[in-house]
Amino acid sequence: MPEFFTSSSSQSQNSSSASTKHPVLLRNNVTVIGEGKPPLLLCNGFGCDQRIWRYMVPALSARYQLILFDQVGSGGSDRTAYDPQKYATLSGYAQDVIEICQALGLKQTAVVAHSVGTMIVLLAAIKAPQLFSRIVMVAPSPYYINEPGYHGGIDREDMNQLLHLMETDYNGWADLFAALLMGPTTPATVSQELATQFCTTDCSIARHFAEVSFFADNRADLPHLQVPTLLLQCTQDVAAPAEVGEYLLNHLPQATLVMMQATGHCPHLSAPMETLAAMESFLAQDN
Repeated sequence: MPEFFTSSSSQSQNSSSASTKHPVLLRNNVTVIGEGKPPLLLCNGFGCDQRIWRYMVPALSARYQLILFDQVGSGGSDRTAYDPQKYATLSGYAQDVIEICQALGLKQTAVVAHSVGTMIVLLAAIKAPQLFSRIVMVAPSPYYINEPGYHGGIDREDMNQLLHLMETDYNGWADLFAALLMGPTTPATVSQELATQFCTTDCSIARHFAEVSFFADNRADLPHLQVPTLLLQCTQDVAAPAEVGEYLLNHLPQATLVMMQATGHCPHLSAPMETLAAMESFLAQDN
């Protein structure tokens, strides 16, 4: 698989220096790759930074100006900007996405988002629909917890145990949760790659973000999204099972569902070529 972010010099040659001039872009460690092409914003899920997209960046950068960033508390973000009150809900993260778009002067921009990043983008697009033209949701879920009449994928007690493990053995949690998300058929090296991403995030911020992410219930927000949306559903995804994909398809006004052959919760890591192929024609409709 192709590598990305292996050379700081090559990154700087292709990236905008705007992040050194604007506090919002500095806060979220924004990277802009390319110019003179349609913009495409990539929004990470929980526990990951912008490096999570590196297998897809070479192909995407041939067609798009890429905007990548880190959620506050992860990667190269300004961790002093973390405000527990602001980030007590996903709305705080959605506001960051809006501010990044505004700082870069983006309008009617396509977005690819993963996992909880999909609901962050959904909230941003509901609040500021003029900023977004279409959204690709990779392994999305509006609510991860099983409840009567709704199969979110994870029992509340199991989630509470995972959160407790984060507090008592963060590295052990990272290995366990990464293996759980990637699934049994994914090579261990790929699961370890995800675990390493988790371990580069501030553990106290990650614990708070995990609780905010996995107990957030955005089901009531779905009908308010008025942006064309592509849902990329994987098989054997414990965090976003098939029932969740069908639920989203039935409650989002402008959604299309694609069931992928990829397994687990992170196809941009485990099956980047299939993920690229699944979103290609949908994104091309803006060009």
